Amino acid sequence: MQDDSITSQITSVYDPAGVETKWYQYWLDHKLFEAHVDHSKKPYTIIMPPPNVTGVLHMGHMLNNTIQDILIRRARISGYNACWVPGTDHASIATEAKVVEQLAKQGIQKNQLTREDFLKHAWEWTDKYGGIILSQLRRLGVSCDWSRTAFTLDEERSESVINVFCKLYEEGLIYRGVRVVNWDPKAQTALSDEEVIFKEHQGKLYYLRYFIEGTEDYIIVATTRPETIMGDTAVCINPTDPRYHHLRGKRVIVPLVGRSVPIIEDEYVDLEFGTGCLKVTPAHDINDYQLGITHQLETIDIFNNDGTLNEHGGKYAGKDRFAVRKEIVVDLKEAGLLDHEEDYNNRVGYSERTDVAIEPKLSMQWFLKMSELAKPALQAVLEDTVQLVPKKFVNTYRYWLENIKDWCISRQLWWGHRIPAYYLPNGQFVVAATAEEALAKAKQETGDNSLTIEQLSQESDCLDTWFSSWLWPISLFGKIDGSEPTEDLKYFYPTSVLVTGPDILFFWVARMIMAGYHFMGDRPFDKVYLTGIVRDDKGRKMSKSLGNSPDPIDLMDKYGADGVRLGLMMATSAGNDLLYDESLVEQGRNFCNKIWNSYRFLKTQSVSDEVKPDAASLIAMEWFESLLASTMSELDDLFDKYRISDAVTLLYKLVRDDFSGLYLEAIKPAYGTSMSRKVYERTIHYFEQIFILLHPFMPFITEELWQDVAPRQEGESIMYAHLDDTLQADKQLLADMEHAVDLITKIRSIRSAHQIATKQSLALTTSGEHPERMSELVIKLANLSALTKAEAHQSEEHTAEHFIIGTVPYSVELAGAIDVEKTVERLRGELAHQEKFLAGVRKKLSNEKFVANAKPEVVALERKKESDALLRIDEVQQQLKQLGATL
Repeated sequence: MQDDSITSQITSVYDPAGVETKWYQYWLDHKLFEAHVDHSKKPYTIIMPPPNVTGVLHMGHMLNNTIQDILIRRARISGYNACWVPGTDHASIATEAKVVEQLAKQGIQKNQLTREDFLKHAWEWTDKYGGIILSQLRRLGVSCDWSRTAFTLDEERSESVINVFCKLYEEGLIYRGVRVVNWDPKAQTALSDEEVIFKEHQGKLYYLRYFIEGTEDYIIVATTRPETIMGDTAVCINPTDPRYHHLRGKRVIVPLVGRSVPIIEDEYVDLEFGTGCLKVTPAHDINDYQLGITHQLETIDIFNNDGTLNEHGGKYAGKDRFAVRKEIVVDLKEAGLLDHEEDYNNRVGYSERTDVAIEPKLSMQWFLKMSELAKPALQAVLEDTVQLVPKKFVNTYRYWLENIKDWCISRQLWWGHRIPAYYLPNGQFVVAATAEEALAKAKQETGDNSLTIEQLSQESDCLDTWFSSWLWPISLFGKIDGSEPTEDLKYFYPTSVLVTGPDILFFWVARMIMAGYHFMGDRPFDKVYLTGIVRDDKGRKMSKSLGNSPDPIDLMDKYGADGVRLGLMMATSAGNDLLYDESLVEQGRNFCNKIWNSYRFLKTQSVSDEVKPDAASLIAMEWFESLLASTMSELDDLFDKYRISDAVTLLYKLVRDDFSGLYLEAIKPAYGTSMSRKVYERTIHYFEQIFILLHPFMPFITEELWQDVAPRQEGESIMYAHLDDTLQADKQLLADMEHAVDLITKIRSIRSAHQIATKQSLALTTSGEHPERMSELVIKLANLSALTKAEAHQSEEHTAEHFIIGTVPYSVELAGAIDVEKTVERLRGELAHQEKFLAGVRKKLSNEKFVANAKPEVVALERKKESDALLRIDEVQQQLKQLGATL
């Protein structure tokens, strides 16, 4: 009985847009991404690094979230209870800047609003724009449990943040004090050290004359920042510097300012920098601040919060710091106080968020002590309790934690978690989660029962955004309030793997590990997969400002989400940057088309119960089943090692070369005949296994085809399908097939070299130990009339081409397959052409003037032409010899 109408809904051309929209909605409708506590399964948990609520999708997000989705989908297929929790970060500085900008367009200044009114505008902006990036991620196919979507500023997360602040304060780990901090004059807030990016800056070194008090003598002090001299309270020399021993105990006059300041001695001073004399400005340099404490110096803050000079700036008050630099240099020259200036390269810190130069500034801030918190976090990574992938980042992680500083956690912003500190009329403060608790504490500590809530004033500063996201792995599954952990928290924590960039290894990853051990007594995740940076073909980091980043949505519109995902993953590995090229995603799209067309080929075959499989098909099925088993095993190993790019490459080769290029050719029935049902059904099974293997990487096309393979019930999905674990790998069969493939490839190259048509059959003989079970497959795929065993080849047989595969000699009979005379004539013509071409190239290369003056790449191209010509001449000469022709 023959069935000529195998039912399939597969169209002739793959339409990514229609497929992607259909199946993503299907997954959502059937809640297939949702995860719940199920003690019969082992959990596999990923938390999404929360993108800023201000953000839109860029190539870095694409790479990071594709990797997460691959891991979570692989976990589902492997039988885990997979939970991927999405969310966004409230991004204090960035969001407040966006809202201030929007209000300014309406003619409203922030300082014209109350805090409450400003926050209303901020929430309106967040409600309108905050979900954009998460909706864009859906286009990529990410399979997050959207029912768990969190926001670092939502009620549940906020409650945990406030509780944690109170707990750490009670433990003596949070304190308030005046310190020199990194000040962002544009955002007008303090920043932590980790939010400062250092850039090379071409500036000047100014040599200023500080006159010794009561004399006409002076010393020369070098500085890159003459605008800060109004804050000078000393000049420092190194006690070991013999040049300045005569200045001990003396005082100098600050140029233009006229203030007398002491000369102090400290070994901190670099003898080699400038003149060996250092101006000390304790309010505006962290190292000067330490000198000020050591030597009990006066501290003069000369800057306003916006980077202009305050009343201590004298005539420069109210002017921007960089404008003052230009003015004061002119004034110093006119006063004869500028000795000279010279060009100088130095590293200047810039705000990560606003990209303005940081101003070191003395400020009252809140700090978290880090040294004790860091110890278990360092030990966890050094002992591989938390594994960094790749391990090359362990040393930099260790260096940072061993040299960690206290964390400035306060920000002079309104958008964020307001610090739960309440000030009393007498200047004291109490820390409590609510105003009511603060009032109770205040009454207890002061003994004044007449105090009212209205008399308490809450701290105006909010917390650093990272102070909420360092709790992310915990706060996503339950509140941090000292109570019994929730079932979710006990089941899903610690999480399995964190996928993030190395640029936030220190101020997010390390802090999450600290929080995990401090509040949960355990690591927050088992592994940290550190991605590289997506760069353009010139090695530049992709950014909107450079205009070198494609729009991810446009890419998915053009190439399909699966094509983009595959293209990205084939070009990256853990910790290594990705050099983006659009040909990568084009290759991904073409691979989708290859899969689609291969499946269509099978589904359009006429299938018969009466046709028996031929020998070539039988061995091909044995081989591919063995290869599939071997691939599954290798894939497990690659995922265990997080070699995801290698896993993609492995599957790409399996499908394109082995399955589509070899297997389908081997089982293809002769024109006009039917395929054996046994072969058809077995091949459908292989297809199904391939779709499951590919699904984590290419979720849409694999769901579409898997659903077509067999009737499925509503709600079924490939993401919960399981691989066939009964398949076994036969290593000898795989080795024999490798030999056969080499043999087929060699015969095809002989056809090409001698211009023998594919339909023209050839005779092949061997005198070695050829794997007999592969013979029928070789005959079919190489189009041989026969493959026979023969004695050793006769060297005088010029109408045969001899070659060796491994250690086995073979001979292809050319007699009858080609016209020897015409072939010799053609080859001699080509030989003459190549020799003439070679002579021309060598003439050019022998011209010394050409070699000396031409661009290196031009000369290199000519040398390649010479090499290629020599190679082809040798090939043609060998072919002529095989045909018995004289050269």
